[in-house]
Amino acid sequence: MAFLKRLGYFVFGLSLGIVCLTFFFKKKSDETGTSLSFCYLPNCRTLKDIRSKPLHYSEEISTLFLNKELDSTDIATFLINGDVDFGNSDTKSNPCKTYLIEGELHGKEATLTVKNCKDKAQISKIEY
Repeated sequence: MAFLKRLGYFVFGLSLGIVCLTFFFKKKSDETGTSLSFCYLPNCRTLKDIRSKPLHYSEEISTLFLNKELDSTDIATFLINGDVDFGNSDTKSNPCKTYLIEGELHGKEATLTVKNCKDKAQISKIEY
């Protein structure tokens, strides 16, 4: 009889927890406009951190913008869908860490170099 009583408490608590999590996830997805976009993996967290800061562009990138070889949607695509190459990135330097982000640009494989500082992110160069 004690087992059934404990089982009842367990099922009640589990049900209450599931209902609470459902409301939490629904609220979270409504606020961000995306459904359940939690970043737990290093690649996702790094890209999200870079996207959250003001972006500054080097002379090389600015020239590519002026020549219309590159635009801000290309950079945004890298910062959403790119893969950070942690093996070749300089993640221990101070004050800015340098990340190499691999992705596809206009049908070619490309690597974007980003210097991630505390208050800004600078897009340094792009290599095909």
